[in-house]
Amino acid sequence: MTKSDRKEKDEKSKGGIGETISTILWALGIAFVLRTFIFQPFHIPSGSMVPGLVKGDYIITTKFTVGFGKHAATPLPFPVSKGRLFERELKRGDVIVFRPEGDTKNFIKRVIGLPGDQIQMRQGLLYLNGERVPVETSGTYDYTNSFGNIETSDVLTETLPSGRQQTIIDAQKNSPLDNTEIRTVPAGYYFMMGDNRDHSYDSRVTVAKGGAGIVPKENIIGRAELVLLSVNDDFELFKPWTWLNLRGDRWFKDIE
Repeated sequence: MTKSDRKEKDEKSKGGIGETISTILWALGIAFVLRTFIFQPFHIPSGSMVPGLVKGDYIITTKFTVGFGKHAATPLPFPVSKGRLFERELKRGDVIVFRPEGDTKNFIKRVIGLPGDQIQMRQGLLYLNGERVPVETSGTYDYTNSFGNIETSDVLTETLPSGRQQTIIDAQKNSPLDNTEIRTVPAGYYFMMGDNRDHSYDSRVTVAKGGAGIVPKENIIGRAELVLLSVNDDFELFKPWTWLNLRGDRWFKDIE
């Protein structure tokens, strides 16, 4: 091989490495932009949103539908301290991923109270601005609690003032969360609740006690749109023999 041939080969090798690095950087950049501004996946770690969302669900959220708050690019900081860039107002009934103030974990709950609303629970029933939100019993649901025991819970259909309906469960009679004081949602905040009303540490519980508290609008991350797939408890990504432990009935399921 001549000196000229070796030089040409070295240049091609360097060019190939450069193209590979450039491709990787472009792919990482595109993935970062998509994750920050368009979509972000999340995993459901608990049963606080059953029956609609169950432990093991992998969901897709949209960010452009709510605007971009300070956690939009987590773990990197996003240059927003108040409000949301290109903010879009949330609606009662939206299922939202957010981060409670001062917490490092993401929560997923349903928007129940808008700024200015008064929220109260009385004997397990929701009151919105002094009016009881209508509910109808629509069946039962077998819920596996945190101790591994199965609880048969009442399924209720709740109708918000807009006419939007959502399915919730009443898993425990006389739960500590069944009766609360009237809470007024401040301007720039939202009141969130889980659909599994008796097993959800949501806006009824302060952040200091492990709940979500009333959520500042800049802490909103995205709106839940789709269950991409769902796995059983014995699924582990790095154990291929568990990959078949998927729930066959929860692929591409719309979140209502």
